[in-house]
Amino acid sequence: MQDITAALDLIGRGAEDIIKREELEQKLKLGRPLRVKAGFDPTAPDLHLGHTVLLNKMRQFQELGHQVIFLIGDFTGMIGDPSGKNVTRKPLTREDVLANARTYEDQVFKVLDRERTEVRFNSEWFGAMGAADMIRLAGQHTVARMLERDDFAKRYAAQQSISIHEFLYPLVQGYDSVALRSDVELGGTDQRFNVLMGRGLQEHHGQPPQVVLTMPLLEGLDGVAKMSKSLGNYIGISEPAIDIVTKTMKIDDTLMWRWIDLLSFEISIAEAKSLRADIEGGQLNPRDLKLRLARELATRFHDAAAAEQAVAGWHAVVRGEGDTSLLPLTDIMVPAEGLRIAGLLTAAGLTASNSEASRKLKENAVRLDGEVVSDPQRVFLPGFEGVVQVGKRTFARVRLVGA
Repeated sequence: MQDITAALDLIGRGAEDIIKREELEQKLKLGRPLRVKAGFDPTAPDLHLGHTVLLNKMRQFQELGHQVIFLIGDFTGMIGDPSGKNVTRKPLTREDVLANARTYEDQVFKVLDRERTEVRFNSEWFGAMGAADMIRLAGQHTVARMLERDDFAKRYAAQQSISIHEFLYPLVQGYDSVALRSDVELGGTDQRFNVLMGRGLQEHHGQPPQVVLTMPLLEGLDGVAKMSKSLGNYIGISEPAIDIVTKTMKIDDTLMWRWIDLLSFEISIAEAKSLRADIEGGQLNPRDLKLRLARELATRFHDAAAAEQAVAGWHAVVRGEGDTSLLPLTDIMVPAEGLRIAGLLTAAGLTASNSEASRKLKENAVRLDGEVVSDPQRVFLPGFEGVVQVGKRTFARVRLVGA
């Protein structure tokens, strides 16, 4: 019973909701590997840390001895998931879906154990379905129930269009659970309606209903909005190790605890509680804990050597300890006449615009190899190489190359 309790504690870590917890306990007592499903529509080629919240939970199930199913929604991706959207989402082409799916497979095994992962595509069963089969599936739910979904209800009340095919998405996702005979389905909080649909359809087909486990949406670097490439507040898991480290170090101390809860494998619940007490008591600097998390993430998505090099590079710039040549070198193409400092900062991605760069210069927030730069007319010619920095934590080692 103690093992079951420990398993439930690990499974419940960071979870928003478990429906139903008593059913999960009974399934764990069966003594067989559970089939744990999570679906991912390949809507973009690159995954970020927000996507790994579900992958991390899948990995925890694997560590408990269970089989996870990484379901690529190549069929549902062509419908377009309406979750959280106030407009109809444009469906992807078959070519887009397959191209993105290939990159997903390459990336997910940076988190998941390949030996305990079953990769499936839902076109396996939906590709074999005819029009009559889809009509029968659609007959298993009502329009009234569909309109109970928050995003559909809001759009209907606002007289915004809802396409008929969007009603199919929750049904199709739910039927995936029937086809896979899943015991547990994981999803974000925005997927609650869809994953609950699976329970109902499984019961309709004479299967034991799956347990639903929802995970919160990870806030991005700004600590406010959910992590998103479109908002620019993300860390991609394929980014260089130095970017993973430097971006992680920028999050505020409150968000750090949320990230530890949802992203860390090395820091247990008990240790996190102890570390929080140490920080509150002044025995530990939160910066050091944040650096530990940054190192863990860089190691996971690269390797230990790359992570250590990235951490050393961060120390060299931010704390003036070490060799800045450890930082990766970024080449920037410039004209023969060179670039003024504002243009250099923008080209290096350190400021969003030349006007922002000019403001940072006036604030004496710009450094070149550790020295403050304030002259806005300073020009940098091809062949220049050095570390440019804006503020304490935004920097890049660059080399200017003639166009």
